[in-house]
Amino acid sequence: MLIGIEEHWVLPELTAALRGRDESLAFNDLGDHQDRLRDLGEGRIATMDAQGIDVAVLAHTPPGTQALPAEEAVRLSRVANDVAAEAVTRHPDRFRALSTLPLSAPHAVAGELRRAAGLGHVGTMVYGRSGDLLLDDPVYDDFLATAAELRHPVFLHPQLPSDALRDASYRGFDPLVDLGLATFGWGWHLDAGLAALRLILRGTFDRHPDLQVVLGHWGEMLLFWTDRANSLARLAGLERPVADYLRSNFHITASGMLTPALLRHALEVTTADRLLFSTDHPFQHPSGEEITAFLGEFSSDADREAFASGNAAALFGI
Repeated sequence: MLIGIEEHWVLPELTAALRGRDESLAFNDLGDHQDRLRDLGEGRIATMDAQGIDVAVLAHTPPGTQALPAEEAVRLSRVANDVAAEAVTRHPDRFRALSTLPLSAPHAVAGELRRAAGLGHVGTMVYGRSGDLLLDDPVYDDFLATAAELRHPVFLHPQLPSDALRDASYRGFDPLVDLGLATFGWGWHLDAGLAALRLILRGTFDRHPDLQVVLGHWGEMLLFWTDRANSLARLAGLERPVADYLRSNFHITASGMLTPALLRHALEVTTADRLLFSTDHPFQHPSGEEITAFLGEFSSDADREAFASGNAAALFGI
């Protein structure tokens, strides 16, 4: 059994609304990405079959609806959640879905999370910032409390850094290099890791100990900096060291980065029951042979099966 939990899709109407608002949409247009992202049927299932994936957990590509004005974000979040739920209904043995939430309309987030849960969504995918609001802002505490209550994991995905941060740190090269540096080359992952660390420092998991967060790309750099980050716990008045929250409230996905060295490091920082398989479809596309070879890196059948499907099945109720 193999479950991929970060398998992207797009709603064309949402893509149209985002044009001119987020430069990272350019990556959706490379090669055949658009066709693959829009396919919620047989083509996607054929790719899954070739890779040996039994169940894909669908998640809309960044930036979701968070870059849109509140009213438009609410409307298109509902549309996206309805479309994803319909795809799951058509292929109930092959798909599950994460909801899309209108974080630019904070008052509407918890309600849409509950509605999406009623449609059968098994978690949600969000981003660390919506306009000037960061995910750890108290205005989102009702959303986080609702996610904990529903036992809906919150996948915290990277997004394009703010213009101010890009001006300060990511520009000065050729425009394409600027964009790559701010996204997949560095900025995306630093941004997501910082959003996760801010949630910890805000005391989120002391208030909501049942809340589970998923980080992609082997922990968005955060797993590599726990020795120093632990020192922040005392300053923030936390109940436990930062690394403890990472081991109890966070799950980590591979995001198609099937690198044995990254696996070994993750297992030194957290435990095998916290690791999840994903391909980051269609942006990474490991072959079935590459996936099989990577699964062979686990030292026991129990850990291998947990990574491949057991952990995701338990976390998302699959």
